[in-house]
Amino acid sequence: MPVWGTIRKIEPSRFDAATAYVVVDRHMMDDRRPYIYKTTDLGRTWTRISDGLPQDHPLAYAMSLAENPNRQGMLFAGTGNALYYSLDDGGTWTPLKAGLPAAPVTWIVVPRLDHDVVVSTYGRGIYVLRDITMLEQSDRGVADAPVRLYEPPTGFRLARSGSVAFTFALTTAPRDTLTLDVLDSTGAVVRSIRAAGRAGTNRVTWDLRHDGPHQVALRTAAPDNPAIWDEPRFRKGTTRPILHWGIQGPQRTGPVAAPGRYTFRLTVDGVAHTQPFRVVKDPAIASSNADLAASTRTQVRIRDDMNSAVDMINRLEIMRRQVEEQRASRSADGQTQTALAELDGKLLGVELQLLSRSDLQSDDKWYVEGYRIYSNLLWLSGEVGTGAGDVAGGAEFRPTAASLATLSGIERDLAVATSAFATLIDKEVPAFNMAMGGKMPPIRDTLPVAARALLP
Repeated sequence: MPVWGTIRKIEPSRFDAATAYVVVDRHMMDDRRPYIYKTTDLGRTWTRISDGLPQDHPLAYAMSLAENPNRQGMLFAGTGNALYYSLDDGGTWTPLKAGLPAAPVTWIVVPRLDHDVVVSTYGRGIYVLRDITMLEQSDRGVADAPVRLYEPPTGFRLARSGSVAFTFALTTAPRDTLTLDVLDSTGAVVRSIRAAGRAGTNRVTWDLRHDGPHQVALRTAAPDNPAIWDEPRFRKGTTRPILHWGIQGPQRTGPVAAPGRYTFRLTVDGVAHTQPFRVVKDPAIASSNADLAASTRTQVRIRDDMNSAVDMINRLEIMRRQVEEQRASRSADGQTQTALAELDGKLLGVELQLLSRSDLQSDDKWYVEGYRIYSNLLWLSGEVGTGAGDVAGGAEFRPTAASLATLSGIERDLAVATSAFATLIDKEVPAFNMAMGGKMPPIRDTLPVAARALLP
């Protein structure tokens, strides 16, 4: 060793077997200068790389060193009173405070997957600097680029959750809202988010959820409660939700993503920028990646079935609302009333294949009849996914044969309802509109353009 003293740490490089670093402490010999050396030839020769650190402070002596496993040449050095980093293998050093007090830095760990810096201090506890991806990439890329999208860190798929952060910098505020898409390995969009951007650094966190299900928007009076719109909770609204104890999770949240390779796509004022990243499973999950992928596929399948059911429900509600309004305005026309009542019965008949009469009450205290397609999908989503009510969920396991059989049964019912709905749209409603031609506006399954902004 070039200088005699106490060897505090030997740090073999993770990038080159012939390279290593050593920290020598001479402060007990009344030499307070930092001594950090590097070898690239298995120790035959050594180069001092700590000359760029402060030399004259009484606490300047080096105590710890760590190499960043995610970037070659990035080092962290702890002294008797501070923490420093280098992006050029010790050629230059920069102090790194970020809330860290002036204290002896006795140990440094840089977890590879987390992109964090964990620092142990003498007398001041342990500190964690979260997500240093911006620091790792600070000298890369075009400094004055209008959009700079940093390479994302690895995302962690936990049992029922997870997250990954996307960081980007904009030189100016965008003209329009940003579109942030997460694409799977096939290029399919699994999550799409619109957000406002600002000049400077921006960060968006993805919760590893696919896009959530569509939402039911009831527009008509409940069959068993014609005064439901007079209730305070609905008095000022134009739509009502489906409420029931325990369904809020699967009703709103999307399937949790499987481990694998993904791409983050940021679109700013029509220009797309992409970065690949990975999602890995929590080592505490015993299931294989294949089992988790099977779970996600089933959750997505249920979500898509829910969307099909909800889209039909909402179109039926739009038509039934028009029928409801026409019946109210034509109370003296008996023949028209009969025709409207007949059409409403057909529409409601199909809707009751998808929802129960209790669901139409928008009340979570009804347990008087069996579930229909929509509620069955919700509870199965909770069973296969991340829980619902007292159901803990099984997102970290391969779906059971019983769950898959149940789903197939629900899908058979959904196919029957879809066929009945198609008959309404293709035959029954056009026939009614033709018969009523000139007497009233035609019944349509879409909202007028001015009213579409009210869709949930």
